[in-house]
Amino acid sequence: MKKITLFSDGSALGNPGPGGFGTILRYHNNERIISGGELHTTNNRMELRGVIEGLKALKEPCEVEIVSDSSYVIKGINEWLDSWIARGFKKVKNPDLWQEYMEVAKPHHIHGIWVRGHVGHEENERCDDIARAKAEEFKALAN
Repeated sequence: MKKITLFSDGSALGNPGPGGFGTILRYHNNERIISGGELHTTNNRMELRGVIEGLKALKEPCEVEIVSDSSYVIKGINEWLDSWIARGFKKVKNPDLWQEYMEVAKPHHIHGIWVRGHVGHEENERCDDIARAKAEEFKALAN
């Protein structure tokens, strides 16, 4: 099984407002950048959307290490998801995205790693730049 590292970050201007995500998939020395956004969204939705889109891009089951500065995403993956499922996602923010995450995560072995944001973590900074640029693109579309 291939070992992939998925770095991801999300951004929203206004929260809610125009938003974007930036994701880097790394396999050995190969990288693929994935980005996108929405006109009206939140930071947490973009954080999770980046992970989902990164997982969707994988063509076969993989061991995936997800690296993010979003404690919401990392704790959701590593700690909270089972209890959310058990209570039918009641009082959970973004249940649509968490259910989509569960679908795209099924074939993979996933572990999330939290990193502190904006402290010079190279890939996190790159993802942040990509996410902010996408959010700015969507802001320009809205004007």
